Amino acid sequence: MTQPRRRICILGGGFGGLYTALRLSQLSWDGQTLPEIVLIDRQDRFLFAPFLYELLTEEMQTWEIAPPFVELLAETGVQFKQAEITGIDPVKKAVQLDNAETLDYDYLVIAMGGKTPFPDVPGVKDHAISFRTLEDAYRIKQRLKTLELSDTEKIRVAIVGGGYSGVELAGKLADRLGDRGRIRIIERSDTILGTSPEYNRTSAQEILSEKGIWVDLDTSLTAVTADDITLQYRDQVDTIPVDLVLWTVGTAVSPLIRDLPLPHGDRHLLKTDSHLLVDGQQTIFALGDVADCRDATGQIVPPTAQVAFQQADYCAWNIWASLTARPLLPFRYQALGEMLSLGVDEAVLNGLGIKLSGPAAVLVRRLVYLYRFPTWSHQLTVGFNWLTRPLLTFL
Repeated sequence: MTQPRRRICILGGGFGGLYTALRLSQLSWDGQTLPEIVLIDRQDRFLFAPFLYELLTEEMQTWEIAPPFVELLAETGVQFKQAEITGIDPVKKAVQLDNAETLDYDYLVIAMGGKTPFPDVPGVKDHAISFRTLEDAYRIKQRLKTLELSDTEKIRVAIVGGGYSGVELAGKLADRLGDRGRIRIIERSDTILGTSPEYNRTSAQEILSEKGIWVDLDTSLTAVTADDITLQYRDQVDTIPVDLVLWTVGTAVSPLIRDLPLPHGDRHLLKTDSHLLVDGQQTIFALGDVADCRDATGQIVPPTAQVAFQQADYCAWNIWASLTARPLLPFRYQALGEMLSLGVDEAVLNGLGIKLSGPAAVLVRRLVYLYRFPTWSHQLTVGFNWLTRPLLTFL
C-alpha cells in the first residue's frame, strides 16, 4: 500500500524559511517520494535584508535584493502560497490562512520573523518610520525625495538606535544626502554597537565622525511631533527640529506567535531544543527571530541573518532525518564574524582572522553576500549586472 505523501509547511519566507525549503528540495530522499513542501508568506518577494540599505542609496535595485518567490522556487518542487497566516493548531496539525484555506501538515517550520515594536512614547507611532521591510524602504525613499526636492537648506534625520541597523543606516544616508544632511543617532546606552567587536565599534565610530554624524549616547527619545523631537540626557531635556525620524530598536513576535499554546521563553519567543524542535514537540520546528534557541553547546544564539542561514541547514536536515529514520543533528552555531556597511565606499569586516575596512571591505562584503543569495541563477544574474553596470556608464 502506498504511503500518503507527507506535507511540510514552512511559515515565513525569510532567511530561515526560504533556505529551509530550498535545502529540503535538494536532499536525497532515498527513492522515497519527495514530500509536499509548502512555503507560505504574505509577501510575494524574498528580501535579502542586508542589502536593504543599498536600496536607499540606489546602489542596488529591488529585483536584485528582493526576487519573487515563484522565480526562486521554479523547478525546485516547492510550492509557494502568498497568504496571511491567521492561525496554527498544533493539536489538529493545521494552519489557517486568510483566504479561508486550511492546510494540514505532518511537519511544521515556524520562521515568521519579527517586527519592529513602537513604544508608548508620544508621537512615535504617528511620525517615526521603522526600517525592516521593502515597504519601509520605499516609504523612506519617498520622504527623502520630497525633502531633497524642497527648498529646505538642511535635511535633519534622527535615527533611534545605535545598533547595527541604526549605524549602517546613518552611514548610507550620510552619503546620499551629502552636505545637506544633518544626521543624528540616538542611543540609550553608553556606546554604539554594544555587542560588536572592539575593532568594528572603533572603526564605525571613526567613520561616523568623519561623515559628520552626531551620536547622542545615554540619551532617550521622550516625544516626537511632525517637526521636532524631545531628547533627555540625564536631567537635561532638549527639543530639536527634525524632518525624518527612523526607528531601528527592538524586535517583537506577532500576536499569533505570542498566543500559541506552545512553550515560550523571553519576549514570547518559542522555546526550542538544540535540534530546533519546539520544546515538547516532535514535528514543530522554530528558527530565526521567533525562536528562543540555544545551540548544542548551550550558547544563546543572536537573531541575525547569519544564524538563520545556519539554522536552515540543520532544520532541513532534521526534518529529512525524521522522515528517513536517521538521527537528528544538534545545532552548532559557528560565529563567522560580522560585516558592517557604513556608506557607499565604506564598510568594516571582522571575521575568521581577517580585519578590513574601506573599499576592500565593501568588495568582500558584496562578494560574500552574493554567494549567500538563495539560488545560483540569481547569483549569476546579479553578479553579471554588477560587472556590466560600470561599463554601461561609458556607453
